[in-house]
Amino acid sequence: MDIAVWVVSVLLAAVFALAGGIKLATPREKLLENPAMGWAVDFSAGQIKTIAALELAGAVGLVLPVLTGIATWLTPAAAIGLAVTMVGAVVVHGRRREWQPAGTNVVLLALAVFVAVARMGG
Repeated sequence: MDIAVWVVSVLLAAVFALAGGIKLATPREKLLENPAMGWAVDFSAGQIKTIAALELAGAVGLVLPVLTGIATWLTPAAAIGLAVTMVGAVVVHGRRREWQPAGTNVVLLALAVFVAVARMGG
């Protein structure tokens, strides 16, 4: 089971680090040019950067505390935070009737919950 938790944790960390990094490094106007980022029209540049920073912090929190053995409670907290972020993403995409991204967010939500539950128990 521990291997599965590590695999999911590392994959989630990679996904959220990439997504957050792109949002953080790319100006809002440039994000709006990407059809997959249509949701960004409903958010200010500051809100997008905040989402990006939360995703990056969550990505680090999924792996680093357990890897170092320091403040390991941060790993389930990060997973819960990312799960909450995905609930928000599902709501935003659902309101916009963007079903494919909403589905992807549901999968990421489920994986984050899996990591949170697994890391709380161990």
